[in-house]
Amino acid sequence: MENGDVPLFRADIEEAGYEPGHPIVQDVTLTVHSGERVGLLGPNGAGKSTLMKGMLGQLPHWKGKIAWHDEVEKSSKGSLMSSRIAYIPEHPILYERMTLWEHLVLAAAAGGIPEEVFRERAEKLLRRFRLFASKHEYPFKFSKGMQQKTMLIIGFLLQPELYLVDEPFIGLDPGAVMELLDALEEERSRGAAVLLTTHVLDSAERLCDRFVLVHNGGVAASGTLEDIRNIAKCGAEARLFDCFHKLTYLDEEQP
Repeated sequence: MENGDVPLFRADIEEAGYEPGHPIVQDVTLTVHSGERVGLLGPNGAGKSTLMKGMLGQLPHWKGKIAWHDEVEKSSKGSLMSSRIAYIPEHPILYERMTLWEHLVLAAAAGGIPEEVFRERAEKLLRRFRLFASKHEYPFKFSKGMQQKTMLIIGFLLQPELYLVDEPFIGLDPGAVMELLDALEEERSRGAAVLLTTHVLDSAERLCDRFVLVHNGGVAASGTLEDIRNIAKCGAEARLFDCFHKLTYLDEEQP
């Protein structure tokens, strides 16, 4: 991993929410370096998806600044939406009357991918996630797991600088999870970065280089697993799950 001194992108979020005066998260800074994978963690309702939506320009109330490594964008309603990113949502977004192949053609056209490059990438990804035989079927009728794999294929097709991934493991069988991990490792090798949210902490511990734990509307802890262990005052062999539990649920039980 080649982190360097300047992150691929930095987001300084003053506040994010759905109406002024009622922020869900405040004073959160997120940075991701090229080739790095950062886990955005937190209990239900902590604001993980809110942060994602805010950076994508999908919230009615968002204050902050976003800067890429090669440009500075000062904005109170900043957005990462560009050809430089791919967003893979928790709930698949699919068109009822379009086949899987037509979804890929649409994504390639939006991303400006040349025809010959598109076809090679698309067929490789369809085979990798075992959907090649279903490429002319309608994802709207797929199972939850197949729909999730469809969104993964679209994201990997674009080969962006940054992946924003919201709960990628939900609905995937163990084989698909392994394919996802392998694909992300390949993307790391070309310098792509990943910011992901997940409740599957065992997978996050294996996959991510750093973690940002969001709790009660702010950052409760951030850093490597060793940093998180120190902040949580857990032992050197403690799992991410143990640290997460102590920093969220156990601390709330203290008088």
